[in-house]
Amino acid sequence: MSRRTDYFNDPDAPKANSIVPAVTAFVVNDTGEVLLERRSDNGRWGMPGGVQEVGENIAGTVVREVLEETGIHVEVVGLVGIFTDPGHVIAFADGEVRQEFSLCFRARPVGGEIKVSSESFAVRWVPRSELDDLDISPTTRRRLDEGFRDVPIPVIS
Repeated sequence: MSRRTDYFNDPDAPKANSIVPAVTAFVVNDTGEVLLERRSDNGRWGMPGGVQEVGENIAGTVVREVLEETGIHVEVVGLVGIFTDPGHVIAFADGEVRQEFSLCFRARPVGGEIKVSSESFAVRWVPRSELDDLDISPTTRRRLDEGFRDVPIPVIS
């Protein structure tokens, strides 16, 4: 199943050989549930997201990735933070090892219906009270915590 391995402040982690602009989307519905997917590349729960493609602006990346991965149409309404921790590296099966560079955007759902994609085993709206029961990476957990803080100034780390 795992096409990627995440390392968090691990002295035995491989050295990063790339940095790629990526996004995640903190999407909360009217009842306060957050949109999460159980990822097919590592089996963990996370926010929808992915890498920016040539020719699109970063808000367009958020909208496209959320729709592709979850079936939900969103509107970007803010920035949770910029996360660039050099202690988080991601090793891919093809030999690429990325240093984290992720912009986490706040978005609101505007339509669509939940669907599973090739990038996920499951997609669902998760109540905040159930987050501790899910297998979520430390960096995703931090983004969720920052998103729920709902402060006007984005985190930069």
